[in-house]
Amino acid sequence: MQKILLCALCAASVFAQGFKIEKLGGVSTGVFDQGAAEIAAYDPATKRLFFTNAFVPAIEAMDISNPAKPVAVFRIFIPAIYGKVANSVAVKNGILAVAVEADPKTNPGSVLFYDTTGNLQGAVRVGAQPDMITFTPDGKYVMTANEGEPSLNYKEDPEGSVSIIDVSNGVIGIGQSAVRTADFKAFKKEDLDASIRIYGRNASVAQDLEPEFIAVAPDSKTAFVTLQENNAIGILDIASGKFTKLAGLGFKDHSKAGNGFDASDRDNAINIANWPVLGMYQPDGIAAFQAKGKTWLITANEGDARDWGDFAEEARVSTLTLDARAFPNGAALKGNAQLGRLTVTKFGGDTDGDGDEDRLLVLGGRSFSIWDAAGKLVWDSGDQFERYFEKNLPDNFNASSTNNTKDDRSDNKGPEPEGVVVSEINGKLYAFIGLERMGGVMVYDVTDPEKPVFVTYASSRDFKGNPTAVTGGDLAPEGILTISAADSPTKQPMLVLANETSGTIALYGITAPAAATVTEAKIAPTDRSTTLFEMTLDGAASVGTGLTYKWKVSGGSSGIFPASADTPKITVQFAQAYTDYVIELTVTDAAGNSSTTSRTVSYVGR
Repeated sequence: MQKILLCALCAASVFAQGFKIEKLGGVSTGVFDQGAAEIAAYDPATKRLFFTNAFVPAIEAMDISNPAKPVAVFRIFIPAIYGKVANSVAVKNGILAVAVEADPKTNPGSVLFYDTTGNLQGAVRVGAQPDMITFTPDGKYVMTANEGEPSLNYKEDPEGSVSIIDVSNGVIGIGQSAVRTADFKAFKKEDLDASIRIYGRNASVAQDLEPEFIAVAPDSKTAFVTLQENNAIGILDIASGKFTKLAGLGFKDHSKAGNGFDASDRDNAINIANWPVLGMYQPDGIAAFQAKGKTWLITANEGDARDWGDFAEEARVSTLTLDARAFPNGAALKGNAQLGRLTVTKFGGDTDGDGDEDRLLVLGGRSFSIWDAAGKLVWDSGDQFERYFEKNLPDNFNASSTNNTKDDRSDNKGPEPEGVVVSEINGKLYAFIGLERMGGVMVYDVTDPEKPVFVTYASSRDFKGNPTAVTGGDLAPEGILTISAADSPTKQPMLVLANETSGTIALYGITAPAAATVTEAKIAPTDRSTTLFEMTLDGAASVGTGLTYKWKVSGGSSGIFPASADTPKITVQFAQAYTDYVIELTVTDAAGNSSTTSRTVSYVGR
């Protein structure tokens, strides 16, 4: 197993101890910065990993039965009649679905269906530029995010949309009648939230909105679609095939404590500070998960700009005219050591139309966020990513994926969160956030979505290597997925990263500590004594391998049976009335990882 950079920044939670990620193996195409490994999908039945290779272009199929030694099985070339490039791939129930961009990209795209041995089963047309593809959890539908970007010369601008393909009757010979396409024609600019950006050249709302990524609720009824450039999330009712809401994501106030960032690549220092800047979240990846009886959303707030022909969105602050009232220290701010080098948008800053910037809007949040199912912000990681790298990787702080230069990306999106996935492991929910520029993943415990806890950072990047010579390890994770222990070839949870810049696939094993849960089996009085109260507690639902159990009761006179208490089920006898008892269970797995939970019982006698 390859050693990788792994560090727990915060040991406040006992549960965070013992979380490990180890690289088991991987695949290298040997191709640098050509998109040779972008999006991956795993089929548990065949133990095959499929990934897009835009350099060939093709879909690569790898046998990862032994993750230490992946084996190439076959390669799928896209028939020219459908297009040239496969943008995304997904697999479920023996169906391999491939999103194909047309040539030119402004024409309708296609979804090709294969079996997991590479045989073409059927094909349908979808919207322009299908950039992401996914199955609903129940397997009934395949959905594509049709980004609909303008042509390079901006002479054509197709509408963005989401296609919903019914695959419940199989895909062999599937017809166009199985496809519904949800568009944005019903929305008017004047009715939208003020933080939703509609700014393309002569574009309608339907043309300007560009779907980037889709997350489907666990019940398969609702899809949540990131509209990255627009700083919004579209909420889609799958049954009706209609968008019910566009949720504006608002702006992140970088002048507030905890929301700082390093704004300059030319100050020869790490300078995470608060600035008079508003951040547009502009998420790329999104995931939906269930916790506390609700659906939650999690986003990787990458940020993205438009640059089509002579339509260039970005500008450095040093080139802009700042409103004197909004920025009384504007001259100083425009210096290279402050905001002068920072890349911002030229659209949306001049709020009163007088030709100067009344506010500065930066692209991306340099963070991940938790939202409720209506698109309301619940929690944001603030400046935690950059603070981590300041402390743990100061010599390569905010390096790019194409070089190891310190501070290289401070002026433009920083570590650049790209993708995110949430996985339940040993009774806890973990979020894995891929960082496009710094590489690797940030890991957080999101079991309580309102109070995420940092767990670790893991990366198999090698800062001693040369990225352009493909000796820099795994660079720029574009695609990210987890494999459950039940589906894993090793029977251990796994993490898979498809790294766009290095053209590599990285396969990791995940070890997580045991999670203790106590369930009340019964509460019953005994006939031994009028003052005796007896309760049976069962900790058998605790998750982990080779668990040992340690019970403890405090608060008053009591007895535990059996006396050793190294068993998942105990009986506690309380002999003192009108007292609060605290019952505590600590489980320890075979690797020595421990977790503790407790329950308070109020005994008032009888």
